Amino acid sequence: MDLIIQGIEIETSDLRQLAKLSGASKIERINGNAFRLIDASQRDRISSLCLEAELDFAFVGERESLNQFRLIAMDMDSTLVGIETIDEIADIHGIRKQVAEITEKAMYGEIDFSEGLIQRVALPKGLEHSVLQRVYDERLIFNPGAEKMLKQLKIAGIKTILISGGFTFFTEKLKDRLGLDYTFANKLETVNGRLTGRLLGEVFGAKGKGWALNKICNELGFRKENLIAIGDGANDLSMFAEAGVSIAYHAKPIVQENATYAINHVGLDGVINIFQ
Repeated sequence: MDLIIQGIEIETSDLRQLAKLSGASKIERINGNAFRLIDASQRDRISSLCLEAELDFAFVGERESLNQFRLIAMDMDSTLVGIETIDEIADIHGIRKQVAEITEKAMYGEIDFSEGLIQRVALPKGLEHSVLQRVYDERLIFNPGAEKMLKQLKIAGIKTILISGGFTFFTEKLKDRLGLDYTFANKLETVNGRLTGRLLGEVFGAKGKGWALNKICNELGFRKENLIAIGDGANDLSMFAEAGVSIAYHAKPIVQENATYAINHVGLDGVINIFQ
């Protein structure tokens, strides 16, 4: 088993201490922000050491590589992009605090995601639909390493699916912009150019994420072990359950507890480093 160490800044002393503690036979550089400790063994102190040094770590099998995967599923808000789109819509409407409080509770799993979404969508009722474009143009940013990760996935021939509890307005634009293969999300209802405070159709909630991933997996004939899922909130857990490998990205505690790996310090390109 190998130990992957990643960080914004990695001190040589920390790396050597981790190698000694894990009994690694060799240290290999993956790139400037990532190293592989060969033939490492799991030790209790590794987690606390990495926490203190602000390093991400992952124990991977010798045969675990990017080539074994066929599909990667990603959450949108706070995972692929660095914002919560519903919070930004609410901010323009002057109700960010009310909406953000519900968002936080939903992401921590403190309230049912679908119920929370219905509450949040209702609050900006009457807002001009053009505000969505304004959020996309002025506020939507990618999380660090997102585009680099997607580029490497395309080179590896891995299909991509964006599964969001957010809105189709954004997922469809990102699909076209980034060349994603599939997207799933909620559709906001608009009448006379204004948001009605309702969704069209059923709420695409927490359970829907797992259903969507399973649906595409079956259509393509992929096995569970061919899938990677990345997310940050409690509503991503059903998606995690359908994937062979799950990655908690700067995620809530409940998500990290249920993930194969966690990334808390580096960007999304750290996903690629795990499987180099």
